[in-house]
Order: sequence, then structure tokens, then C-alpha cells
Amino acid sequence: MKYPIGIQDFAKIRNEGYVYVDKTALIHRLVTEGSIYFLSRPRRFGKSLLVSTLKYYFLGKKELFQGLAIDRLEKEWAEYPVFHIDFNGSNFTLPHTLDAILEETIIGWESIYGKDPFYSDLGRRFVYVLQQAHKQTGRRAVVLIDEYDKPLLDVLDTGSTVTIEGYERLLEEHHRNILKGFYSVFKAADEHLQFVLLTGVTKFSQVSVFSGFNQPADISMDHRYEQLCGVTKEELYHYFMEPITSMSEVYRCTVDEMKERLKKQYDGYHFGRRLTDIYNPFSILNAFSQLQISDYWFSTGTPTYLIRLLNHTKENLNELTGKYYDPSQFVDYKADVEKPLPMIYQSGYLTIKDCKLNRNTFLLDFPNNEVKKGFVTLVANNYLKTRESASWTQDVVDALEAGDLEQFRKLLTSFLADIPYTMRRKETERERERYFHYTFYLLMRMVSVYTVYTEKQQSEGRVDCIVETPGYVYIFEFKLDGTAEEALQQIEEKGYARPYESDNRPVYKVGVSFSSETGTVNGWKVM
Repeated sequence: MKYPIGIQDFAKIRNEGYVYVDKTALIHRLVTEGSIYFLSRPRRFGKSLLVSTLKYYFLGKKELFQGLAIDRLEKEWAEYPVFHIDFNGSNFTLPHTLDAILEETIIGWESIYGKDPFYSDLGRRFVYVLQQAHKQTGRRAVVLIDEYDKPLLDVLDTGSTVTIEGYERLLEEHHRNILKGFYSVFKAADEHLQFVLLTGVTKFSQVSVFSGFNQPADISMDHRYEQLCGVTKEELYHYFMEPITSMSEVYRCTVDEMKERLKKQYDGYHFGRRLTDIYNPFSILNAFSQLQISDYWFSTGTPTYLIRLLNHTKENLNELTGKYYDPSQFVDYKADVEKPLPMIYQSGYLTIKDCKLNRNTFLLDFPNNEVKKGFVTLVANNYLKTRESASWTQDVVDALEAGDLEQFRKLLTSFLADIPYTMRRKETERERERYFHYTFYLLMRMVSVYTVYTEKQQSEGRVDCIVETPGYVYIFEFKLDGTAEEALQQIEEKGYARPYESDNRPVYKVGVSFSSETGTVNGWKVM
């Protein structure tokens, strides 16, 4: 079986025998039920392949679609003039890159359809090209724009500038104005357009590049198109039983156990109210190709714009996850560096886990273990400004798995001591307490192979942290500049261990005190 890893050209996939998960029934629905669309999906989720598939469909390449669902649905197979722009692969932090790409693209189209000498700006020239394409072919134009937002994301919040006609301007603002002018053509050329699709990671609001543009239908959370990108459970079992079986042999487990491992590692994305489970296509294909479970998607790197955003924000990760939100709070990116939720969600690090239809609110949390481990580690390293934590995390896993709380104490103490003083220096007692609690939260969330609860609500109050391993249950209570005995007493008085009375696993109650002076553990008591 050939896996199309990194291959985004539909013709190459079909002609060279790579496995293709058939999305063409949905594509046929898309092109017949509407005309102007916007789709947001995380990086490496199949947006470019979708755009490529649409391009060949509108070029009338019927032979590429033989045997697929659309082969039975489409009768006409007409050829349309297709205008495709792909912003992938360009570095827009370099001044005038966007200007040059659009100028070169328009010149290429003008060489085919002609140029009006009276028009000089990009938008008007594009409108003229679309008019001429319609006139010369007798068919309205198709416009496909892949990663429309990359020119903005590359320079978002960088402070980079460009000199235009002797004046220095923010590169971010310059790009936004260029794209506004370019995309405004869709309103002016409406009668000449058959179909328009823009894809990207983010949906911008307030700083909209769509001003003056007939607003596209946003299908990012449309239940009809939840499965348009990514791999569903049904598709996984239909197309990939062979590699699943092979992986089960490698991991010496049953096929059902292998399915469950793959689900925990790569499944869990939801893009609408139906909560259809979607697997990360990039990760699952890599896992099948290498017959190994690993963090493929996350290892490709974290977008620089997200790192810049995390450096700004004062919101803690534990205050963002596991909560219900109105869509207005996470669907549109509003260019507010102090509110990272929309960007974190749209980038694929959080997803919808549940919805309350009567209230139109959605529960957001990590989609799967791959994302949880990778993102929490990223946030921890960014927040704590400490050493690489991978080896430390493995040592913690080993200690907790063995029930060795003394080793865990040593590991925790040494890790906290390694955090620079400047990171834990807080002005108020509340901020200091918040810092230590958040630090412990991040460290324990990195141990993602286990079930971890922080501030879990119980009948008698909120317990600071519970870690459940296959062999043990650990209940932690923290005190800042207090005593471990006081912390342990609270566990006892509040009855935090009561829900585990019928649990066969040993339950350890651990009182921990932190010192705001030394920045590490100064008291530890276990029951």
C-alpha cells in the first residue's frame, strides 16, 4: 500500500496508485449546493488535497475520478477556467513577497486572457481577467485559494515593517490591505464566478480581509461537511485494515487493541454539532507507513505565530481547557493577543468534545494524546523557561508506575529548582499561589499517559490534583508557604479519597508544601 505522505496533487495520487480516501461525494454536494465557501482546518489536514481535487474536477478530468463516488453522480464533466493560488511554501516575512507573488500570478493569467491597459491595481486587473475568461470560454470562472491567511499569519504580531512610497508601515497592515483589495474582486466579478473556495487555518474577524467581498459560506463547523478533511473511523477501517493488522503484530496486541491505541493517539477531532470523530490524516498515514505510533503531526513543528501568541498571553492553559464556550469566543480570530483561545482552537490544538444544543455552547479540550502531550510540553517549556522536559517526563512516568513517591519527590524538587527565579517572581500572594498550582498542572499534564485531574470538583470541595495510573491512585494537595501536614489534613477532612474506597488500586494521599522563597518543595508527607 502506497501512502500519499506530503503529496497534495490529486492527479499524482490517482495516477501513481497511492491510497485515496474517497471524499468526492461530499465534493459533489459542495459544488452543487453552493458557490462561495470558506473552510478552516488545522495544518496538514488535507486542505491542499481538497483544493487540488476541486481543480481537476472543474477542469473536467473525468478519467481521474473513475471508480470514485462522484463518477456515478456527475453527468456533465464540463471544463471551466480555473484560477488557483497557493500561498503555501512562501516566506511572507520578507517585504514585498506578497506583492511579487500576486503580480506574477496576475501577469500569468493576463498572458492567457488579455490585459486592459487602463487598469493598474491588482484587484481591477483580476476582475478583467475573470470577465475575459467568462467571455472567451463561455463558462464562469472557478477561483481556489489555498492557505489564504498565511501572508497574515507569517507576520502577525512580529512588528516587522515595510517602506511604501517613503513611508514605513507595519508589514501585517500592508498585507491585510493588499488582500482586502485582491479579495474584493469577488463582489465586483460575481456574475463571472461559478465557484470560489478559500481555505486556511484561521478565520479573521475585525481585521477582516473580506471587506467588500460577498461573504463566503463558512462551512468550518457545518455538520454536512465535518468529514470533508481528515479520516473517519469508518474510512479508517475500510481503507486501512491491512496496516492496522500489521501494526497489531508489531505491537504484539490484538487488532481491537491496536484500533484503540490509534484512536487515543490520533482520533478525537470534531468539527461540528454531530461530533463525528475525525482522525488526523497526516499522523495516521505516517503511523501506517512506519508501523509505529509516534507524534508525527506535532513533530513537524509549532507555528511561529502561535509561539508569539503564547508569549503574550496571561491566560493559563488549565483556565482554557475543559470548558464550554459560545462559538463567538473561538470561531473568529479577533487579533487580541491576550485572548489566545481562537488561535489555539483553529490551529488544531483544541477541538470540540461536546455541545449543549439548547444553549449553543461547545466544550473544548485536547483532541488526543499526541496533541495533549506535545502542546502541554510546548506550553510548559515556554512558560517555565526551563530545560527540555522529555527525559524528566519519562522518569516521572517510571516513578509513578512503580509507586515510588520518594523518587517522584526528588524529580519534582529538582525540576522546580531549575526554573529561573525571574519566572516565579510574582507580586502578590495570589499570583504566587497561582504560579505554583499552574506549574504543577503543566508538569502533570505532560505525563499524558495517565488520567490527570486538577482542581477536581468533589462533594466536599476541589482537590488540587489526582493522578490515576493502572496500578495506583495519587491524591495531591498543595500549600504555598504552609506545611505538608496541613495539606494532608485537608485531604482527610474533605474526604478526597472517598470516591476511591471501592477501587482495588492502592491510594496514596500526598501533602505538599511549596516555598515561595526557594521556588521548590519544602515539605512532603504521604499517607
